[in-house]
Amino acid sequence: MANQPEWLKTAIFYQIYPQSFYDTNGDGTGDINGIICKLDYIKELGCNAIWLNPCFESPFGDAGYDVSDYYKVATRYGSNFDLERLFEEAHKRNMHVLLDLVPGHTSVEHPWFLESMKAGKNEFTDRYIWTDSIWEEVPSLGNLRGISDRDGSCGVNFFSHQPALNYGFYKITRPWQQSPDEPGPTATLEEMKNVMRFWLKKGCDGFRVDMAGSLVKQDVDGKGTIELWQKVRPFLDEEFPESALISEWGEPDKSLQAGFHMDFLLHFGPSHYNDLFRCSEPYFSSRGKGSINAFIEKYLENYEKSEQKGLICIPSGNHDMDRLARTLSQEEMKIAFAFLLSMPGAPFIYYGDEIGMRYIEGLTSVEGGYGRTGSRSPMQWDNTQNMGFSSAEKSKLYIPTDTSLDSPNVEAQKNNPYSLWHEVKRVIETRLSNPALQNCSAIEFIPSRNEYPLVYKRSCSEQTIFVIINPSAQECDVSLPVTQNNCSGKIIYSTGGQISQSQNQECLVYHITGGTAAFIELINN
Repeated sequence: MANQPEWLKTAIFYQIYPQSFYDTNGDGTGDINGIICKLDYIKELGCNAIWLNPCFESPFGDAGYDVSDYYKVATRYGSNFDLERLFEEAHKRNMHVLLDLVPGHTSVEHPWFLESMKAGKNEFTDRYIWTDSIWEEVPSLGNLRGISDRDGSCGVNFFSHQPALNYGFYKITRPWQQSPDEPGPTATLEEMKNVMRFWLKKGCDGFRVDMAGSLVKQDVDGKGTIELWQKVRPFLDEEFPESALISEWGEPDKSLQAGFHMDFLLHFGPSHYNDLFRCSEPYFSSRGKGSINAFIEKYLENYEKSEQKGLICIPSGNHDMDRLARTLSQEEMKIAFAFLLSMPGAPFIYYGDEIGMRYIEGLTSVEGGYGRTGSRSPMQWDNTQNMGFSSAEKSKLYIPTDTSLDSPNVEAQKNNPYSLWHEVKRVIETRLSNPALQNCSAIEFIPSRNEYPLVYKRSCSEQTIFVIINPSAQECDVSLPVTQNNCSGKIIYSTGGQISQSQNQECLVYHITGGTAAFIELINN
């Protein structure tokens, strides 16, 4: 893979929602010092990289995705010095940290936007997308109107307090629309490069880029946005060759062409990701009524289009999704993690998923979370006050904790050798010790007449491993094709039920009980 940072080849990411991770000053909100305190925990689990949700200054109308200062850490999290110390402490542990970059929009409180609202021409007049008349709206976007003396409507990307930054229009249909090469859009891109440069110089290892595929407007095929990011890649390669970029795009053939190292399979769009974990009959439910065929078809389409130029990443979840535990039991999640941690690409574990934290029902929206708020509750460290998250009074917590009597926590799961936490740790260890299971090794799905089990082959020059995933409660037999008669199989990992082995001249045969996953290394005798 061209220009691939070496550390990405074995990266396993842990996503941290900073306000909900660990509070060290007792104000009810997590902070950067809390993340530093828990680096050893993340390392012990086996993760060696972190994606940190937005931590910049913000009015927090959208949990920090409404940035008011890209160059300053939000006071509630600490200081720029604290963030630099996080980078340093992570690097001491051979870990890497990606920040969340939000290039598509800012808060209405950002100084750039306050200047752009002025009627007179200035440096920031074209930093955002404005029409020429208050009576004309920006098509296909929400709009802010009548908010200042400037005659025009301003487009917004998401909530009404998030005005869209101007990177130009690929197809121009109105006089006020600008091409990506005009001074306004060019200045916007250059300033975002300055933001990246600022944090990379302080020790950041790269960025997860929010809404990366939507910057250039009226760009149906993504060509304009691809060209825009291709202007960013050379600057990073020259100045920060070990920095990494992951995109919230969901189309790896486009994002990797644009210069990103990684792209997520998203929970929205055509990926069929939700078929696996979050639907009425998830594939990983023991009921065995789910389907994975559409997911595999789409995955292979993306895999082939990407030509292995970068990584396709499948997260356990994130701050915008329901928790895995809303649809799967702890035992079912063990099988799900065997899948997530044996697929190509860099795995991403959302904080708390490793202990099966639950979606908290019925919460009032916090900072623009709405239905997502239940997946953003505080990390559950132990069974002390506020589940060990904070010493604050319960009423001051950023989001309430899970108060269920059987609510999972880290301490209890670490003390139980059969817990989900220990299973996640064990499968990570297996991945890191076997090159065929790592990020850049190849995958081949083994055809089957039935939905269950799922079988695929991971391979590299020095190793071949078959992965068998049987979430269903039903028993099954699996035949693994081998090309040489003197081959045998070595079970290097299994979880759940039982697996027994036999062999004939053409294949290795395994009998798998329900709720079982196994990794089998092919051995040439």
